[in-house]
Amino acid sequence: MTTEQVEKKVRETLRAVALDRVRAPGDLVEKVVRRRSRRRFSQAAGAAVAVAAITVGAAVGFGGGGAADSDRPVRPAASPEGWKPWQSDAPGAGERGCLVDGSALYCSGSKYDAAKLDANTGERLWTVKVNREGDGIDRPVAVRDGVLYGYRNHTAKNQPDGDYAGGTDLMAVDADTGRLLWKVQMPQDDRTDQAAMLIDGAVLANTPSLRTMSALDPLTGKEKWRHTWDKGIVCQRAVLGGVPYLVCLRDTEKPDHTDVFRLDPATGHATKVMTLPGGQQLFGPSDPQGTRLVLGGRRNAAGDVRLTSISSTGEQTSHTYRIKGEPANGDVVGDRLITVSWKGKASVHSLTTGKTLWTAPVGVTMPDKDRLTGIASPAVSAGQGVVYFFSPTGDLSGLDLRTGERVWRGHVDLGKGTRDRGMTPQVLLYEDALVVRNGSRIVSLLPRIGN
Repeated sequence: MTTEQVEKKVRETLRAVALDRVRAPGDLVEKVVRRRSRRRFSQAAGAAVAVAAITVGAAVGFGGGGAADSDRPVRPAASPEGWKPWQSDAPGAGERGCLVDGSALYCSGSKYDAAKLDANTGERLWTVKVNREGDGIDRPVAVRDGVLYGYRNHTAKNQPDGDYAGGTDLMAVDADTGRLLWKVQMPQDDRTDQAAMLIDGAVLANTPSLRTMSALDPLTGKEKWRHTWDKGIVCQRAVLGGVPYLVCLRDTEKPDHTDVFRLDPATGHATKVMTLPGGQQLFGPSDPQGTRLVLGGRRNAAGDVRLTSISSTGEQTSHTYRIKGEPANGDVVGDRLITVSWKGKASVHSLTTGKTLWTAPVGVTMPDKDRLTGIASPAVSAGQGVVYFFSPTGDLSGLDLRTGERVWRGHVDLGKGTRDRGMTPQVLLYEDALVVRNGSRIVSLLPRIGN
């Protein structure tokens, strides 16, 4: 398959699935073409190519945090102590993505597999130079107990035809100094949110085989236990309250059921939690302290999708939601399912009641849906009661999480050459301050709500 054919397939898949920002299981990624030029494209497109193998819909991108109280008014943003507005334009340091942890911003880019910035000033504190090539869509995985976990390219020899044999390592880096602590080779180039995640007492990683998840010691990278599933099965992964879960189904076009397993974080022992009919995809969460798993099937012709929430105690709640229009992006945040249509309408749905709470203009310029980059995943400030949206055009908006009323709008100058690099933009929260990234440009600002 040529690069052009791959691109066409990605576009067809993005239009066919239920929601954007697909999180395909690691097993499927092996089906993606692996040559150098194709590897570059498949990473830029994420796991969307592979999702065609199971046409049961798509997962909403993960989010974290809770929703604002229903009767709480919007609160103006307050500056974090020591913060001032800043921007960073260092090429190669952040275009693959960033995460906020405390007063630090951790990013990765084409020149650096990891870079730490001061979230107050944007000052670069240390970097980990990229190993060989720096292409990809991955960002650092997580930070815990002074250790940053992320990805880097595995050292590999050129093939006889001169092609580069792709490979990925999971790495651990001292968050204070940037010193590499350990690395573990992954079996493929899957760098999605499900390839590695934090669980109680370990890092859960898709290694050493395609159908295996291993719990690695967070300080040494040594394996504590592993769990392997059968051939012909694909398993999506999530963490709920520090406990790992697997959502497994047959690798067929129309799976007849989906099994949900809980893994003991200390031993890896698997316990079946429940079986759901048909093919189900994981909608969230990514927050290890989340309170529920959210699963859903394919949208029907009317736009209806049935979501099932599973609590850490095993309580199950199911509701049918009508998602009007073709979704461009979305997120599960606390008790809210937030979706955005390509026509620029944002909707918030309650996972508890199944009701659509409101639908309103998203307040930013929507990109062309045929492009590989869309708007950023929404960011919710629980303290303010505001959901923020960011477009690759530089437009920003803040909507009241209770009502959908627009309470703030803004714009950032993205500079030349940053708008359509194949990387989805980001909007992050550092306390009440926003950190927005598109390409290599990162800007931090305070939304002046109520001024």
